[in-house]
Amino acid sequence: MSLEFFKESYSGGIKEITLGKGKSSVTVGGETCYPFYQFEGKMPNKPKIAMEIWDMEPDEWPESALSHFKDVVSDPAAWAKKCVDTFGADMIVLQLKSTDPNIKDSSPKDAAATVKKVSKAVNVPLIVWGSANVQKDEEVLKKVSEECEGANLTLGPVDDKNHKGIGASAMGFGHTIISSSPIDVNLAKQVNILLENLGVSMDRIIIDPTTGGLGYGMEYSYSVMERLRMAALNQGDDKLQLPLINNLGNEIWKCKEAKLSAKEAPELGDPEKRGILMEAVGAVTYLMAGSNILIMRHPEAVKMVKAFIDLCSDGGSATDVAPIKKELADTKVDLAKISPKPACEEGCS
Repeated sequence: MSLEFFKESYSGGIKEITLGKGKSSVTVGGETCYPFYQFEGKMPNKPKIAMEIWDMEPDEWPESALSHFKDVVSDPAAWAKKCVDTFGADMIVLQLKSTDPNIKDSSPKDAAATVKKVSKAVNVPLIVWGSANVQKDEEVLKKVSEECEGANLTLGPVDDKNHKGIGASAMGFGHTIISSSPIDVNLAKQVNILLENLGVSMDRIIIDPTTGGLGYGMEYSYSVMERLRMAALNQGDDKLQLPLINNLGNEIWKCKEAKLSAKEAPELGDPEKRGILMEAVGAVTYLMAGSNILIMRHPEAVKMVKAFIDLCSDGGSATDVAPIKKELADTKVDLAKISPKPACEEGCS
């Protein structure tokens, strides 16, 4: 007697959306089942990894995150090219950190010039991520949209406060939009409705549910992403049947746990491996919640997560995955020395 597995039936599916243009374009989405549940439906396009670069030199990155990019951080175009040619990035995310009014307050014109340089340097889809300052992002992304007409950039984050300006510009100049909302299913749907009412095609929208790096933040984000997928697949909600993107690397590496040295926190072990594993574990977590695009930073974390995606999609053995390759010197921590003494060390019979 054979054993028959129960299979869930789904009333909806996720839209396929193509980013970039021509032979270098990448298609995401298209699944008709929960993440990697290919025994219940189809998952025609594997999740993609977009490596992040900044439009300015990072000043607070730990050495473990910066070591692979020291030779290119002063040149965003060279940085992007290294991510693609050396580390195999499927896409590039240009974080426009310098446009933040609280940092350098770079002009929209300067930002657009940087985007154009990066776009010419690589042949993969380019995602342009603003500073999350609502007013400044509208000014910047409208200018970027205009200057890069027809390039099919992906622009974000776009929320309910600046959707009109950025949405109209993206429609007019042929770009895709990242609709962003603060970890809430109803708000995510609301932004998509506002964009659709404006005239933006649902084939040009990707959902950013907001990404937590650790702890409660990750748990809340995961829960909301699960509910977004349930609404899309089980309830047939066409306003949520869109690919998901997670700005993960930026959140992971700004956590203090990813920055603490072995001297500051010896109990946390090797700081280089710690940060890499934090990013890889976060990535796997969001893949299980339905992420279609992961924005990541460290090449070793990217390597591990790509291997995970291939194993879940195509099968194979995890023993074939190469271990973390360290770039920095080994850090030796005497865990026995710093561990607490047993409670019964004195007076125990």
